[in-house]
Amino acid sequence: MTQSSGAQAGNGALGPGLAILASMVSVNAGAAWAKHLFPLVGSQGVTAVRVGLAALIMLAVVRPWRALPARRDALNLLVYGLMLGCMNLLIYGAFARIPIGIAVAIEVVGPLGVVVLSSRRARDFGWVLLAALGLWLLAPVHDGVPPLDPAGVAYALGAAFCWAMYIVFGKRVSTLNGGQAVTWGMLAAALFTVPVGVAHAGADLLLPTVLAGGLAVAVLSSALPYSLEMAALARLPRRVFGILVSAGPAFAALAGWVVLGERLAGMQWLAIALVILACGGAAATAGKQL
Repeated sequence: MTQSSGAQAGNGALGPGLAILASMVSVNAGAAWAKHLFPLVGSQGVTAVRVGLAALIMLAVVRPWRALPARRDALNLLVYGLMLGCMNLLIYGAFARIPIGIAVAIEVVGPLGVVVLSSRRARDFGWVLLAALGLWLLAPVHDGVPPLDPAGVAYALGAAFCWAMYIVFGKRVSTLNGGQAVTWGMLAAALFTVPVGVAHAGADLLLPTVLAGGLAVAVLSSALPYSLEMAALARLPRRVFGILVSAGPAFAALAGWVVLGERLAGMQWLAIALVILACGGAAATAGKQL
């Protein structure tokens, strides 16, 4: 590759890279904003409004009924959507109990596990050990590390598992039209999360403040970042995409600090940095089959 062609490639990746960064800012700003609504309807209610409104938006835009999925894909789409719904319920439950930066740092262990379980190389297992070190540093057994709510940590670990399953089943439905697969999955997620939110918050979900805030969260955390990521994925190698999104915990921690005033101890920032390094390293060194 000549110097000029290399420069063109670098310039060509700039736009998609900025789109991914904008997507992460949007997702985490939405998460931080959602936490303001928890006192009104709880994390379950906010999840229901966010997922329900996002499903309605995507149904209106994509109109997936124009190409119904084959029967053999229906079960995979259902599980894909259920994992999406569970992941949102659990991570919002974690946000309600622990700082969002720490919750996301725990959650991204799920995708990291998918990379490692798909590999047979010792180097990839080294990234898991690095992430494990980061998580160990989050434990309140070190000087200067404030205690974490055990339920919040458990919710974040559950969200990590659901994210891993979301990736596995998302791969199975990836042969379908991307917008249609995600829309059917979002509808399945809504059919699961909305009843949970109604059971918890009831008619309070229809309060104008909740609906307006939920719409903002649905756009910031679902519709906008999805559009940005789809545009970027068409022009970025998957490995580069993985490296960029591995910075998610840092963006979450910054959003928690700026929007919510959540301040982390130095050891917690170090732990988040190690998890980011582990996820970015796994993405950078993943085999082509991933």
